[in-house]
Amino acid sequence: MFENLTNKFEEIFSSLKKAPSLDEKQVDEGLRAIRLALLEADVSLDVVKEFINRVKPKALGKEIVRSTSPGQMVVKIVYDELVSFLGDKNSDILLNAVPPVPIMLVGLQGSGKTTTTAKLAKFLEKNNKKKVMMVSLDVYRPAAQEQLKLLGEQNNIITLPVIEGQLPADICRRALSAANLNGSEVILFDTAGRTQIDLQMMSEIKQIEGIINPSETILVADSLTGQVAASVAKEFKNTVNLTGIVLTRSDGDGRGGAALSMKYVADVPIKFLGIGEKIDNFEIFYPDRIANRILGMGDIVSLVEKAAEDIDQENLKKTEEKLKKGQFSLEDYLSQLRQMKKMGGIEGIMSFLPGVSKIKSQMDEAGVDEKIINQNEAVILSMTKKERENPKIIDGSRKKRIANGSGTDIATINKLLKQFKMMSEMMKKMSKGNMKGMADKGIPPELFNQLK
Repeated sequence: MFENLTNKFEEIFSSLKKAPSLDEKQVDEGLRAIRLALLEADVSLDVVKEFINRVKPKALGKEIVRSTSPGQMVVKIVYDELVSFLGDKNSDILLNAVPPVPIMLVGLQGSGKTTTTAKLAKFLEKNNKKKVMMVSLDVYRPAAQEQLKLLGEQNNIITLPVIEGQLPADICRRALSAANLNGSEVILFDTAGRTQIDLQMMSEIKQIEGIINPSETILVADSLTGQVAASVAKEFKNTVNLTGIVLTRSDGDGRGGAALSMKYVADVPIKFLGIGEKIDNFEIFYPDRIANRILGMGDIVSLVEKAAEDIDQENLKKTEEKLKKGQFSLEDYLSQLRQMKKMGGIEGIMSFLPGVSKIKSQMDEAGVDEKIINQNEAVILSMTKKERENPKIIDGSRKKRIANGSGTDIATINKLLKQFKMMSEMMKKMSKGNMKGMADKGIPPELFNQLK
């Protein structure tokens, strides 16, 4: 999400950390570079000015002069301010009310409100153990209500039945009655959006707010709209009792300016990030972890949590037992590749690692990309069971057959077998030493092996 900003910050801090001491001129130059990086990341001008105004006096303070590592101190100051701007700590969804708890989702048309409604419903059912009902109030956009109904059916989430011609206010009243009958603990109201904010839209949202008295009113905003997202947040904040933000399409936003701008402008917490199209591509927004990622420090905590969610624990246990015995087959290697795919592939995992821009440049130089996972998977699937269990039997004629079957060439087969040999040797060393490393945490060793 913050690739461009992270790359810039890593460059800036690399030079600052090398300096044995910092004078006012060096600090000014560093802050000028930070200001430019933030503006290029689509952070609004007012937010950039406020950020620099907060950082500058601290960066020129006595604690920097006395510090044995002034560059590191500047990084710490920038980190602290980033966390402050992003919200200090994560903000839980407010469910402490007499059920059914109403939550209203608002935003412009095309921001991803309907999909986010389904994602949030699934999240609350899975993580908060709540029975959720979804309600579409969008009577204007063609098939909007049908879209929510379909998402409900696909993901086994209750959706209020659609009655043609019913107005949003009447749908709200019917939803409250239905929730009391079907035992729903939370109702998610997916309101109508417009291509731009207008009087009719805001008037309708205020009317809905008055009827349902929502515990939360969450703005769903598209990260890719950059500074526009901040102005939208301001408009909604001035009209309704906005309590939180969900940023959608965060995985496609290389700049990340919307996150910094919206929290500051709207003065409400960013609660979740939409990071893909699937129903479970939805994660809690942790300001401190995001600040770490922006500054290129990585986010290992989130990576391990993601691994724990995505990885088949039974398979992991079996693999661990094999590793302890010093055994590792191409079948296990295939399992590691598929594990990586579940976690978002190489790119997905890379975004959580420290020094991500440096690692990515090494990968580019080595010609490592997402295609390698699919290619290696195809090669292994073209092998017989015996070949997967004992790669030593793969001779020239077998390589030719495997290459034909996988649509690759013999050089690719040789490269895979070399990688596998290196990985097997590494696993044997791990089995003799500390097994609490990356395999135990669920982080695929294949990721690191690709860089060798």
